[in-house]
Amino acid sequence: MALIPSESPNILVKEFDLSGVVPAVTSTTGALIGDFNWGPVDQPILIGNEAELVSNFGSPAIDSAADVSDFLSASMFLKYSGSAYVARVADDSARNAVASGPATILVKNLDDWNAQKSSLTNNKIIAKYPGTLGNSLKVSICPYSDNDSAFNNWTVDGVLFRALFDEAPATSAYVQNFAGDSAVGDEVHVVVYDEDGKISGTPGTVLETFPFVSLATDAKKANGATNYVVDILNNQSSYVWAANLANEFPGIKGSSVFTGAQRQTVANFSLGGGVHKALDVGDYLNGFDLYDDPDNIQVDFLIAPGLQDSADQTTLVNYMAGIAANSRKDCVVVASPPKSLIVDVANTGNIANTTREWANTVNSSSYVILDNNYLKVYNKYNDNYTFIPAAAATAGIMASTDNVAAPWFSPAGQRRGQYFGVTSLAYNPSKSQRDTLYKAAVNPIVNLPGQGILLFGDKTKLGRPSAFDRINVRRLFLVMERAIKGAAQNVMFEFNDEFTRAEFVNIVEPFLREIKGRRGITDFRVVCDETNNTPNIIDNNQFVASIFVKPARSINYVTLNFVAVRTGVDFDEVVGLV
Repeated sequence: MALIPSESPNILVKEFDLSGVVPAVTSTTGALIGDFNWGPVDQPILIGNEAELVSNFGSPAIDSAADVSDFLSASMFLKYSGSAYVARVADDSARNAVASGPATILVKNLDDWNAQKSSLTNNKIIAKYPGTLGNSLKVSICPYSDNDSAFNNWTVDGVLFRALFDEAPATSAYVQNFAGDSAVGDEVHVVVYDEDGKISGTPGTVLETFPFVSLATDAKKANGATNYVVDILNNQSSYVWAANLANEFPGIKGSSVFTGAQRQTVANFSLGGGVHKALDVGDYLNGFDLYDDPDNIQVDFLIAPGLQDSADQTTLVNYMAGIAANSRKDCVVVASPPKSLIVDVANTGNIANTTREWANTVNSSSYVILDNNYLKVYNKYNDNYTFIPAAAATAGIMASTDNVAAPWFSPAGQRRGQYFGVTSLAYNPSKSQRDTLYKAAVNPIVNLPGQGILLFGDKTKLGRPSAFDRINVRRLFLVMERAIKGAAQNVMFEFNDEFTRAEFVNIVEPFLREIKGRRGITDFRVVCDETNNTPNIIDNNQFVASIFVKPARSINYVTLNFVAVRTGVDFDEVVGLV
């Protein structure tokens, strides 16, 4: 190819994009695992507020089997930040409620349903998600009948369902078009309702209605969408899967050969056999594996639940630390001690020592942040008070700090470290207890008169003196690394030459100058030249940039010198002597 792609005089226009910048990154998204009443299992969902949390996973009021502290912890984090990935986890012993067939089914989510549905033909209706909540469901299907007798008398458990529909089911236009006058009554009406009131709070409450759906397997609506009753329930219902209705409605077949419904009485399917089992530490470990891949899901805080047993809590926190420090390298773990060490402890004077002993079993890591307490909060769903681990609120304070200041500011103290929505603490550590905790890299939460409940420490769990033993420095580097990593995509597959290196430096330096201007660092230097991109580096298709920063340090200790001097002393003579 010629360098000038023309055989005659010509004007060639080219564009070069040198406008690359360091992308803006967020740093306020939490990641939680929960033992919830309802909702898809093993599927992280981005939640923005408590209403969305209830909509996806149910509220603590509807079933006492689930762990209320997991729900309230997620709700607490959302009070500070409007962004959290929440995933429901279910033990392998959990089961979906079914209308018939063996009650040994565990369908976790949509993907799991698609993988299993061909083998579930012995079942008719299956609760969409596992747990005891599905036992409250009942499905009623009213078919076509002579003189509309089934529709006119459609009363189930004292509820008159015919009032929910405009008219009785008959023959759809689609089936009539294919089968002619021989096609009679392919339409059915479907009601999904709360038989026991576990979901809505009122027995018999109608949850969903599906009017004028068809028993013909290939039936279509006017817009071309499927109208087959099984497809409609599987695609649109929030509560049930339809596995096999052919036994109840033998007339099910394609539109071209539909000869009329063979059943003219209402079919009712009461679900049962749903099982909930409390999660163990292994279930939580498996749950946090959902957040293992940073390319698939972006999070900033892995928030540990509060387990009862000390050994289980250690196992969980150390496992999560491995995800944060090794697999992801872009988030921190926030954890509280095991519940048995903090809540309902008779001798509160020894809590600091037992917490320190437990903290010493947690691996040293700047990616782990520990607090010391449990928060007494009001559970509006059950009208009572309960204790939840402070970790979710501690992570929330960090997320809130990002919004009011920046990630490189300390989240502790009066300005940014206040806990909201808390009635009291499980215990209020004294000064000597705070000293014991802080030496073990556990951040105390205290209730100070006139100041409120505060985070009173900003250490990471790093066990050696380092800039990274402070929360603000660790989070500063996480933000810088995530942002500059995004900027480095610009140099992938380019030439490692002076031009590319200069372009990278020109992209990164303005970003670091902004952080410096916002008090995150005191100085920096970016080295990306022939000194660290040697011929050997270049020949191995590598690119090296070294970014040196001096992080700003938070104040942990304040000294106030009050000096008395004689009346005739000039202050200039004594300033600097003490």
